[in-house]
Amino acid sequence: MAESRSLPNILITGTPGVGKSTLCQQLVERTNFQWLEVGKLAKENNCYEEFDEVYRCPVLHEDKILDLMEDQMTDGGIIVDYHGCDFFPERWFDIVFVLRTNNTALFDRLSKRGYSGKKLEDNIECEIFGTIHEEAIDSYKKDSVFELSSNSADEMDENVEQIVQWIEQWKQNKM
Repeated sequence: MAESRSLPNILITGTPGVGKSTLCQQLVERTNFQWLEVGKLAKENNCYEEFDEVYRCPVLHEDKILDLMEDQMTDGGIIVDYHGCDFFPERWFDIVFVLRTNNTALFDRLSKRGYSGKKLEDNIECEIFGTIHEEAIDSYKKDSVFELSSNSADEMDENVEQIVQWIEQWKQNKM
């Protein structure tokens, strides 16, 4: 599938609060790629199985969301933004970026969002143990998964530049 694309597909993943949406917004402005916010897409299309009372959030129906996204992933030029990554088909992505954030900054960001109790603790633990990065390494080719630090506006700018440069290199390699 990747061979037929004229533009790459990119997955931006990481624990909630690491800056995925901010990064994606900036990338869309620089690249004109299409941004698929999986959480927003799921909400708009009712792709949920149930409501998790402990975490106070809906549970994604993975098969429904994959079916919904399948056709959009064919041509390339897509940036997918989601806090999980292990259920997406490997063939969809040319590169995966896992954002990581300092635990103190993440705690502050999630607290401002209203996270508390088990939901807050589990997300901080997820970041401490690098759970999303491990999922990405286990789900995609090792040489296509990259960790990016996302603690400050300067780092966010550097990440945007790095990804834009990677896209340009990908396009040159396709020629």
